[in-house]
Amino acid sequence: MKRFIQGEHRGQGTLLPESLDDYVSDTNPVRVVDVFVDELDLVNLGFEGVIPADTGRPAYHPAILLKIYIYGYLNRIQSSRRLEREAQRNVELMWLTERLMPDFKTIANFRKDNTKAIRGVCRQFVVLCQQLGLFGEHLVAIDGSKFKAVNNRDRNFTSAKLKRRMEEIESSINRYLSALDAADRQEPTASESSAVRLEEKIAKLKTQMKELQAIEIQLNESPDKQVSLTDPDSRSMMTRGTGIVGYNVQTAVDTQHHLIVAHEVTNVGSDRDQLSSMAKQACEAMASDALSVVADRGYFKSEQILACHDAGITAYVPKLMTSGAKADGRFNNDAFIYDSAKNEYICPAGEALIWHYSYVEKGLKLHRYWSSKCQGCALKSQCTPSTERRVRRWEHEDVLEEMQHRLSKAPEMMRVRKRTVEHPFGTLKQCMGATHFLTRKLAGVSADMSLNVLAYNMKRVMKIIGAHGLMKALSA
Repeated sequence: MKRFIQGEHRGQGTLLPESLDDYVSDTNPVRVVDVFVDELDLVNLGFEGVIPADTGRPAYHPAILLKIYIYGYLNRIQSSRRLEREAQRNVELMWLTERLMPDFKTIANFRKDNTKAIRGVCRQFVVLCQQLGLFGEHLVAIDGSKFKAVNNRDRNFTSAKLKRRMEEIESSINRYLSALDAADRQEPTASESSAVRLEEKIAKLKTQMKELQAIEIQLNESPDKQVSLTDPDSRSMMTRGTGIVGYNVQTAVDTQHHLIVAHEVTNVGSDRDQLSSMAKQACEAMASDALSVVADRGYFKSEQILACHDAGITAYVPKLMTSGAKADGRFNNDAFIYDSAKNEYICPAGEALIWHYSYVEKGLKLHRYWSSKCQGCALKSQCTPSTERRVRRWEHEDVLEEMQHRLSKAPEMMRVRKRTVEHPFGTLKQCMGATHFLTRKLAGVSADMSLNVLAYNMKRVMKIIGAHGLMKALSA
């Protein structure tokens, strides 16, 4: 091929072969991984095998396996089998491991046996970000997203699913029995083969029914009335109108550089009970005395907002509109103004709704207010179809009112939340691919997510201060 750039002949020998170091540039992220892991105290983090055994076959040092995993997640290679192949052919990985090539089982067992330590590595990098001053603003956005588990939807059972499946099997058995009776009435030679096939199908369905009956026992013993066979900790959750068997991942993201400050994997589909926990984790990670958090309506819960208030955390969460009065064209509860000095409400007609009694509902102390003048009020049709309009008030309602007043003066907070916390989830899901989690059970999935978060944060920091800057900070 004339007049083209020519390569060297494959059989050509060289007098002085190049070293692996020549193939890895000074700004290659693999050098960051090498420096980061070498600076970690693997003993304090709790990694197994850091101190070698006195007898037996020598093992791989945990630092080598950790480097393989961090490199893999940085390059969207999460599978242990794929990492094994990359260690045999990838020049960067050969440089990183000094040409060590662990098999896939060794790589997989490392992640399985060091789940807590791997989560600690992710937290260690967040501490580094805090020391570098990358959390400039004392504001984080909190959100959750559903991630698919390895458990197929057909391998997850709820009471409704189990009942429907058992009914389908019973219907199929009855249909096959009717067909078997019809085959018996035909000529013996013609019906013999058909009858054998039908009996095999009936036996198979009866076996499935016994399996479902065993699952029903597990289902009744389960606290949340769900059973997942492939991944026992995964749960069926609703997401954008469809169901998914997976996990609900919570993140707290810094609003300045969009770094994930804290994360947690849960198997609870609702975000309602996650606000204070995530806010406190973010406050600890950022070493902040005055932290503000913003979240969407899915996080609004009175007890959670009070817990943030008691912890000195300023929350911005829009209030849920659960009252049907506004939808029916009647006055909403916001139309009633509370007078703290008199402990009464003023209705749109100017009448006072006075306190009558207190009661406890779902652990919350509530107060009831109403007026005896509702019957003759000209605005009654716009207020209530009942005898009188009753308003209830939580004993710590002032905390919620203060938050809503704070939010009304900062309407841009919801836009800040959206542009901060949405794209990290999109990036993580794109990097994880269609299969999402490759591990099973909550501990393994948490380690899997920690490696993904670590890779995400590492890429962000290298984008902000550069690979050289990060290596210099790690070595300092």
